[in-house]
Amino acid sequence: MVMVTGSALLIEDVQNDFCSGGSLAVPDGDAVVPVLNRYIELFLESGLPVYASRDWHPEGSSHFSVAGGIWPVHCVQGSAGAQFHPDLRLPDDVIVLSKGMDPAEDGFSSFEAINEEGLPFSACLEEQRVDHLFVGGLATDYCVKYTVLEALRRGFSVTLLIDAVRGVDLNPGDSETAIREMVLAGAIVACLESF
Repeated sequence: MVMVTGSALLIEDVQNDFCSGGSLAVPDGDAVVPVLNRYIELFLESGLPVYASRDWHPEGSSHFSVAGGIWPVHCVQGSAGAQFHPDLRLPDDVIVLSKGMDPAEDGFSSFEAINEEGLPFSACLEEQRVDHLFVGGLATDYCVKYTVLEALRRGFSVTLLIDAVRGVDLNPGDSETAIREMVLAGAIVACLESF
């Protein structure tokens, strides 16, 4: 697969709380880290931008089960669980996107996120003339799916990095269903061997 001008890598929510030992650990979630590190290298070698989204919830988020949601408390702003996985080799110029900051919203899609200057993700992409997103991270059946589907709705081309995603699978098969949904909506599926 050829990465051309207009392409960008989006790493979705590879945070401690979603990895081994975290409060909402995705099964085998840590396995995406070395694969994503290789993708990061490829994008940096090509001079293309790298974005990293993160859940950045306030303590009182309605997203949490203690406030009526379905999820355990996770990725609270400033907590150790909200930090990126320590082995994820994010570049110095990575663009960090924070989402889920509204206590009344789930914030699944990175299109609900803002960068550190408060610029919405869509505006960041426009500024860098990105029209093709390569997406990997956690979790396949939630934030990855919502982001990919929203990107496609907005007219972006999307490549799902199938070897760099893992799902929660609250119900068995949720991740497979999510992948089918993304492909039917127009996402391309690729892995490192394609590059």
